[in-house]
Amino acid sequence: MEQSPEHSPEESKTAEIVTDLARPEDVLPGQLLLLPLEKKPFFPGQVLPVIMEARKWNKVIKNLFKSGNPVLGVVYTGGVAPDKVKWTDFKSMGTVCKIHQVEQQDNQLHVVLAGMQRFQVNSWASRKQPFSAYVSYFPDLKPKETMEIKAYTTAIVNIIKELLPLNPMYGEELKMFLNYFGPGEPSRLADFGASLTTANAGELQAVLETVDLLPRMEKTLVLLQKEVEIAKAQTEIRAHVESEITQHQREAFLREQLKFIQKELGISKDDRTAEIEEFRDKLKGCQVPEHANKRIEEEIDKISVLERGSPEYTVTRNYLDWLTSVPWGKHSRDSLDLKKAAAILDRDHEGLKEVKDRILEFIGVGKMRGEIAGSIILLVGPPGVGKTSLGRSVANALGRKFFRFSLGGMQDESEIKGHRRTYIGAMPGKFIQALRESETANPVIMLDEIDKIGSSYRGDPASALLEVLDPEQNRDFLDHYLDVRVDLSNVLFICTANQLDTIPGPLMDRMEVMRLSGYLADEKVAIARKHLLPKQLERAGLKKRGQLRVDTAAIRKIIEGYAREAGVRKLEKQLGTIARKAVMKILKRKKTPIHVKAGDVEEYLGKPVFTDEDRIKGTGVVTGLAWTSMGGATLDIEATRAHDFSRGFKLTGQLGDVMKESAEIAYSYVVANAQSLGVDPEFFKNSMIHLHVPAGATPKDGPSAGITMASALISLARNKKVKQSLAMTGEISLTGQVLPVGGIKEKVIAARRMKIRNLILPHANKGDFVELPEYIRKGVKVAFASTYDDILQKIF
Repeated sequence: MEQSPEHSPEESKTAEIVTDLARPEDVLPGQLLLLPLEKKPFFPGQVLPVIMEARKWNKVIKNLFKSGNPVLGVVYTGGVAPDKVKWTDFKSMGTVCKIHQVEQQDNQLHVVLAGMQRFQVNSWASRKQPFSAYVSYFPDLKPKETMEIKAYTTAIVNIIKELLPLNPMYGEELKMFLNYFGPGEPSRLADFGASLTTANAGELQAVLETVDLLPRMEKTLVLLQKEVEIAKAQTEIRAHVESEITQHQREAFLREQLKFIQKELGISKDDRTAEIEEFRDKLKGCQVPEHANKRIEEEIDKISVLERGSPEYTVTRNYLDWLTSVPWGKHSRDSLDLKKAAAILDRDHEGLKEVKDRILEFIGVGKMRGEIAGSIILLVGPPGVGKTSLGRSVANALGRKFFRFSLGGMQDESEIKGHRRTYIGAMPGKFIQALRESETANPVIMLDEIDKIGSSYRGDPASALLEVLDPEQNRDFLDHYLDVRVDLSNVLFICTANQLDTIPGPLMDRMEVMRLSGYLADEKVAIARKHLLPKQLERAGLKKRGQLRVDTAAIRKIIEGYAREAGVRKLEKQLGTIARKAVMKILKRKKTPIHVKAGDVEEYLGKPVFTDEDRIKGTGVVTGLAWTSMGGATLDIEATRAHDFSRGFKLTGQLGDVMKESAEIAYSYVVANAQSLGVDPEFFKNSMIHLHVPAGATPKDGPSAGITMASALISLARNKKVKQSLAMTGEISLTGQVLPVGGIKEKVIAARRMKIRNLILPHANKGDFVELPEYIRKGVKVAFASTYDDILQKIF
């Protein structure tokens, strides 16, 4: 490729086309303002409309016009947006353009550019917007007409002629080209032919960068030939689609004729009669109540006289479809075999003895009565303890159909009670949908995440549930869409929640609460062995025993180091990670079976998330027990003397209002009774006490840390550490009374999980502890306290 010599600002400010006489428009500047093009390159001889941001470009364009030679260069930037483009994104060659028209509309400049000739960037004058560079030009000199040029010109013209009948848009562009140029200008023709194609930007840039005419015409010819093939393929596809549509129209017309002939001969019924018979067939075997049957007959009479094409016909037909889809009086037979039910519950779930016993009691009462009446059960517990799967197991044990839907985030009461039929797209609520899908009037319906239900301007779903979950009202449940009373009294409703605080009181009052606490380490090991590991092996495509073996010691290490939460979801994820990594080893031809021992766990899962050193120790540090929606947890409460410049009490750790008050009560109690608690009364006189509850990013609230805070303050003041492996929970009053708290089971399980064996609990919670299963109480020493004096004797 021959290129003109480079220009520098010192040598020359212009690059001129040397002829006998230089026209003003032929004199082009050596330094050129550059405009980035994102989509594709621009060729000489083309007209390009451009929209610019007036704030950035108005002054620049005005200066160009003042110079008497309003030109700028346009360069392709490889798909980089103009506002993000850097000087390194610009291609080496572009097209210099003359500015023909400028109009400002609002904050935009509408500019029309006309391509003049190629240029090459030699060096950069400005590497920031607006970009400018020193350039050299490649003017389109009239070539000597040779046989090769003539042959290529004829070939390009012939291919363009082939394109014209395939796409009318090509004709419009050709007219515009012929207005300014003719076939006798092969350079312009080559550029025009390339711009006519839908080739990618890289191929077009290659044509732009080819200065020599013959190679450029050859590249254009290749692109045009590809375009002809694409256009022909599009034409064939269009013709095929049109013929298919014509064939379908013909078939539809013949089908309508056939229907009419069959109807005239009495061979078949029309669609309306067939639909009415279908509705009546759906009701066979149903015990439809009188009020519902009356409504169905009225709607059938209405649909018999309506025109099939009318909107009312469609609305009535859909309404009848729903009315006849309700399983009126159809009940599945309950399985009341207690041994079978116990076996199913034990097969699907490990532990949860109290909940299983309560469910078996429920089935036993049904067996005595001969039937299981509708009931509302609420399963409350942290995530991953098996609430949803327990509901499915209950359905299996009873031999009933199971339907589940989530109430989490639901804000529209129409989801519960259905839409009015006046709305377009109206449909019944979830409960009627559940009856239709289960095809029985006594399914098990699970309402998941009832504690996360919302409310909005569209209504309050929690209030709508009051009717559904009331055994005295749901025998006459009224869905807004059906507008017919439906009996839900035989449905067994099972709800799930992580906490009770957000459930409205009237709704809570209608449900029987069953609590599911977290699992102990031994229970998690059994669950992993029987349920989680086989499931993960199946998901990974591994044979149960032949390819991967995980030791019990390894599972225990995973539980203690990576999955200490109340449920088993994290444990399942960690086992899934081991299974996936084992698959990768097998695919790399490693010998099977792969045996994962306790020492191999870190190789698969990395460093443990939890370690025994995680607990904070020292003077002024006491471990408390807390209840959260995720289960029980331990809290290491810290107290320190920040300085002795002035007296004060500071709290940190994202504490809620109740917990702040509890801390202030503990502080007041310790200061007021310092002497009797063995604390120097002078200690608090000029001390700034700082009490912190890690972790600082986790919100905390509640009164149950009162005695823990008081103990931390006493430990600080006496400069004496409390006993190791000791944790406590209880509310404290200003007079030193230890008041009862909730969540005793979850807190004891959390203590066992952290290997803490000595606990201090309020005396009023003794009954709650005694009711705990033996396997939870085993090995735990508990001291019950009525006043703080009882605690003081135990902590040092």
